[in-house]
Amino acid sequence: MYIDGVFSGGGIKGFALIGAFKAIEMKGFKFKRLAGTSAGSIISAFVIAGYTADEILEMMEEIDLKMFLDERKSLIPFSLTKWLSLYWNLGLYKGNKLEEWLVMKLKDKGIVTFADIPKGSFRVIASDLTNGRLIVLPDDLHKYGIHPESFSVARAVRMSCSLPYFFEPVRLASSTGTNIIVDGGVLSNFPIWLFQHDKKTNKTKSRPVLGIKLSMKETERPKRKINNAIELFSALFETMKDAHDSRHISSRHEKDIIFIPVDDIVTTEFSLDEEKKLALIELGEKRTIEFLKTWTY
Repeated sequence: MYIDGVFSGGGIKGFALIGAFKAIEMKGFKFKRLAGTSAGSIISAFVIAGYTADEILEMMEEIDLKMFLDERKSLIPFSLTKWLSLYWNLGLYKGNKLEEWLVMKLKDKGIVTFADIPKGSFRVIASDLTNGRLIVLPDDLHKYGIHPESFSVARAVRMSCSLPYFFEPVRLASSTGTNIIVDGGVLSNFPIWLFQHDKKTNKTKSRPVLGIKLSMKETERPKRKINNAIELFSALFETMKDAHDSRHISSRHEKDIIFIPVDDIVTTEFSLDEEKKLALIELGEKRTIEFLKTWTY
């Protein structure tokens, strides 16, 4: 049976999405269209490219996550360089290794640009800080004078994954200048609203939409404690990231969303050991199996 799907962002927590996809695959569901943000955009891209859950698991077992931490070369000690890089380059790591890996893995399945996948089958979210707006890729590329079908799928995913201050932003050239693009999770970490909008404009068939979100339900979340400026900044970022999507989740009564609570894992924990990776994958699979037993679509 064909369904549409949405994978949320979550950085390293995204290993749980692989387990979720495995359970969905075992149930016999196939994705016709997918949307994702950050880590969710990576898994979505691989699924649309034709990778199975086992193939994605094999890929992730082959890599050392630390290879994606590509700092800029310098004769200055890294402890000082990283702060200079953050100030001048707007990120601690370049993010090029991640994009190169995505290019290679997608090309293995014959995917280079958006022309290589069915139109409308894959969309990701990014944040345009220069113009202060959320962008949907590839849909909004025409606003920058770029033909969507000529744009790299790997670059779009990299844009969606450019976690502020951690990875350098992507600089997207347009007729009006250079635009600074960062992680889509800043504005929409779980873009299930993309499919709701389609329904309102009668652009979709009657396929069910299944969401996989890397967090607990809003009603189950503990209240945030804010006692200092650091905690205030953290709460500000989390609220900014989640508030927009929460309105749409509520309107769907949460019946089509699998919630996977992974709040104990740090988004940028690239030193995650094999035991924790396996635990995340198993958690995603277990939660999804339980959900699908009673999902009425």
